[in-house]
Amino acid sequence: MSFPTSLGTSTADEIRLLGQDLTADLMGKVGFGELAFWLVALRRPTPSETRVFEAVLVALADHGFTPTAIAARLTYLSAPDSLQGALAAGLLGGGSRFLGVTEDCGMYLHEALEGRDPPTDDAGWDALALEVVTATRAEGKYVPGLGHPVHKVQDPRTPVLIGIASDEGLRGPHLQLFEAIGRVHEQVLGRKLPLNGAGVCGAALADLGLPVELLRGFALLARAAGLLGQLAEERRRPIGMDAYLTVDRNAVYVDPND
Repeated sequence: MSFPTSLGTSTADEIRLLGQDLTADLMGKVGFGELAFWLVALRRPTPSETRVFEAVLVALADHGFTPTAIAARLTYLSAPDSLQGALAAGLLGGGSRFLGVTEDCGMYLHEALEGRDPPTDDAGWDALALEVVTATRAEGKYVPGLGHPVHKVQDPRTPVLIGIASDEGLRGPHLQLFEAIGRVHEQVLGRKLPLNGAGVCGAALADLGLPVELLRGFALLARAAGLLGQLAEERRRPIGMDAYLTVDRNAVYVDPND
């Protein structure tokens, strides 16, 4: 029997990864972000691609006391002997409202562009964006990546990520369509919403040619670092017990029939 893989293999005296000798070719020579890209794409990213990719990872690493961070801290409070459980609890909260926006937005843009020739100017992008947003509204759905629970006017990550992609020549069709959605959606929705930084991350990752079905995985990869930082801080300056007691001591019984 054989089980083919293009990733890692090992013998008694050698470890190989991606066809490279791990110790001779990779350790100390390849950054972790570069390696993560390589493991998925099965090609080594260019320096420009690495810069955009790692900017995305930094943008998604931590956003304060989000539900994912609180879940990790409270799980650690309950089971301090299970660091892996606390990390897993935080990662399991990555869904449509937190972290999942990266994948949802990338997928949405990818589907909108599939089978089309990309426009050649802003007017063309705006027309496409207007068509896409109008169709989404008609279906009674939300445009993923529009709006943010904290950043009501502008997500500070958005212009920086777009600027980095532009600097590196990687502002591709997904980013251009998302920017156009940012310009025209008010005509359809009747209100102005900011482009969510996590959504911009999804557009940037899709422009790098990474599989849109795996984009949430990159958000989770980034957030794993943030959650480890949250747990390290929980050890230094715990708030888990206070959070638990605040809820517990203020719990009020209500009749389920009321």
